[in-house]
Amino acid sequence: MKAPAFDYAKPRSMVEVFALLQRHGADARLLAGGQTLLATLNMRLSEPALLIDLTGLAALRAIGVEGQVLSIGALATHSEVERSELVARHAPLLAMAVPYIGHRAIRNRGTFGGSIAYADPAAEWPACLAALDGTVVAQGPGGERRIPARDFFRGLYQTALRADEVLAACELPCTQPNDWFAFDELARRHGDYAIVGLAAAARRDGRALRSPRFAFLGAAATPLRATRTEALLDGRALDQAAIDAALGCIKSELDPPADPVHSSAAKRHLASVLLKRVLEKAR
Repeated sequence: MKAPAFDYAKPRSMVEVFALLQRHGADARLLAGGQTLLATLNMRLSEPALLIDLTGLAALRAIGVEGQVLSIGALATHSEVERSELVARHAPLLAMAVPYIGHRAIRNRGTFGGSIAYADPAAEWPACLAALDGTVVAQGPGGERRIPARDFFRGLYQTALRADEVLAACELPCTQPNDWFAFDELARRHGDYAIVGLAAAARRDGRALRSPRFAFLGAAATPLRATRTEALLDGRALDQAAIDAALGCIKSELDPPADPVHSSAAKRHLASVLLKRVLEKAR
């Protein structure tokens, strides 16, 4: 199918972006990498009157470190995140997750901020942001607003961004000594959306994990933090009894939605398989 007719604008400043959003309201759509938007246009699932192309805003592409915070600009592509030495050093969880994102052509065009803003619960970056307790930097006519990941994802494809705001960047705490990370997912084929996935982070304390964070993708309408399982393992020696208890807890904590191929019970089982994998590797 072909996309519906629409007007096109490529602003050179955020001021222009805000003016266009204010003028056109819900009839405008923001274009970053276009890996989702262009498909929805061609399938007539989205019919905006105006497409606002953000790719002329070079400031939204930067990846940098200030103090103990890693900042990733919204327009940084998946491939740029993949190649970044700063990301590999300060946010290794992202380096673990990025090979699972689509295929090379998709990673070359798709953007970090686009994935976060679209808030697909089966996508890798939103789960990583949740596991790292990251922050979304939103820019609007009134200035910047910082939104913790736990408050950003509101529902299926729904976020805390206001209609007149643009996701400008995401901020992540830089990794510290003894930090531990893991990422794994299960998909029918490499590059497909995950049936279920897990982004994990914690701090090692001898044989225990402190402040563990387990963020599941594909298990709910948003990235899902398994807070009961986190609390059960926090500070506990990671022996076989602890792992078995965590597996029992996660099966009672998760209630993933079924999809056309997988039942809720099957996805719950696969989530426990992933948790077992990462905990056994940690041990």
